[in-house]
Amino acid sequence: MNKLIVYGILTGGLIYLFRLFKRSAYNRRRKYIDNYVFPESIKSKLLEAYPNLTTYQVNEVMKGLKEYFHICNMAGQKFVSMPSKVVDLAWHEFILFTLKYQNFCSKAFARFLHHTPAEAMRTRTTAQEGIQRAWMLSCKRENINPKSPAKLPLLFRLDDTLHIPNGFLYKRDCKNSFGDAYCAGDIGCGSSDVGCGSSSCGGNSCSSGCGGGD
Repeated sequence: MNKLIVYGILTGGLIYLFRLFKRSAYNRRRKYIDNYVFPESIKSKLLEAYPNLTTYQVNEVMKGLKEYFHICNMAGQKFVSMPSKVVDLAWHEFILFTLKYQNFCSKAFARFLHHTPAEAMRTRTTAQEGIQRAWMLSCKRENINPKSPAKLPLLFRLDDTLHIPNGFLYKRDCKNSFGDAYCAGDIGCGSSDVGCGSSSCGGNSCSSGCGGGD
């Protein structure tokens, strides 16, 4: 058999096995995140900061934290911004359980996931792609069209739904965007490699919608 054909077969086989290994590792981490039980005291800290939250709403925040970890798993080594102020607080409280968090990161991401303050999202920084990536992956997980969303993904609606003071607010389109709200439908505009934006950006609405953060 021609050596080039043999080489091609071997190379193709190795590529297939590598992709199979990556998919298996991803699914293993996904199941680990799904089944992970966070320390109960995180909920208490959330209630200290936001005493008006109901038990159901606190559980929604914890669900949002898992969602964030899921999209970080999907992103691999790429940076993902935190779209929610209240979920960011839950993440910060989780990190304070140093050994638990370190062990979680090892099993969920095969690396340590560093925390960056969510407040940085209020400025236009080089982390713009991080919020674009968070939007794209959140939409993918919830089967939402990122260019023309019929609804907002959980991570992008929690602060507004729970009336979090100075929370990060998003609207589904530029026409209905106002004040400090980000235009969610155009978050990806201007991105060269994320590819989840609309070309119908308009004026200041698009500018705020394209902003990102750490």
